[in-house]
Amino acid sequence: MAAPALDIRDDRIGLGILMMLGTWAFFAVTDTTVKWLVLAGIPALQLAFLRYAVSLAVSVGVGLARGSVAGLHSRGDMMLVVVRGSLLVMTTILNFIALKYLPLTVTATIANSSPILVTALAVPLLGERVGPWRWFAVVLGFIGVVIVIRPFGAEFHWATLLVLGNATGLALFSILTRKLSGRIATQTMQVAAGAVGTVVLAPFALAAWTSPDTALGWCLMFGIGVSAWAGHEIFSRAHAHAEAGVLMPFSYVFILYVTIAGFIVFGTVPDMPTLVGASIIIASGLLIWWRERRR
Repeated sequence: MAAPALDIRDDRIGLGILMMLGTWAFFAVTDTTVKWLVLAGIPALQLAFLRYAVSLAVSVGVGLARGSVAGLHSRGDMMLVVVRGSLLVMTTILNFIALKYLPLTVTATIANSSPILVTALAVPLLGERVGPWRWFAVVLGFIGVVIVIRPFGAEFHWATLLVLGNATGLALFSILTRKLSGRIATQTMQVAAGAVGTVVLAPFALAAWTSPDTALGWCLMFGIGVSAWAGHEIFSRAHAHAEAGVLMPFSYVFILYVTIAGFIVFGTVPDMPTLVGASIIIASGLLIWWRERRR
């Protein structure tokens, strides 16, 4: 009997999912490394600068090697790309500062509410229609965020508001990426974001520059930019193999990754409110994904 023919589409989707899992592994490495370094006394703005400076150097180098450093088509495109890059820089700053004070699981859980915020903001910003099921998911997601933040309890920490700002910035970043998708090359947006971050953060980084005490610290400090670049690069390539709606649920593996990393590197274990809030946020995100797939 002849062997069944390989379904190329299923094979490509599987590859896209594997790449998505790899994407979030790189982002987990980035956040874990940043937390380790800020606790060691390296300023957050210095790490944010290196994240973009190294990423910019890698992006330009890879683009030149491929012969594919693309340009922008109009002044309007340039402005949108700069705004998009600025949003990403803002979210990085907020996240890196918060990582000094909060467990990895808390920052990852709140940041993963961004798909819920995208759904809510898509109504006024993109004119999309959101039905009752997705509005229910949005409300459910906000309940999960409140449980994690605990704004009215003694355990509330002001840094959780930074992560909430990070999630909002990521939502706006995602919406702007939607508008630019198909008009601007992914690599162009990578280079632009790296350039914006490098230029904006350079004065702050140099003013407070602190050198690591060990060779390992130097390697980790520059490795942040490499791992962040790799995460964004693989993320973009994963979407060439599978639709965003297929890949979206696998983004929640980031919470699992940082939970494991937090336990191994810092000995932290998420408490019950964080676990409950994370479960609610994941459930609301999956409900939004399910409704969009049905549409």
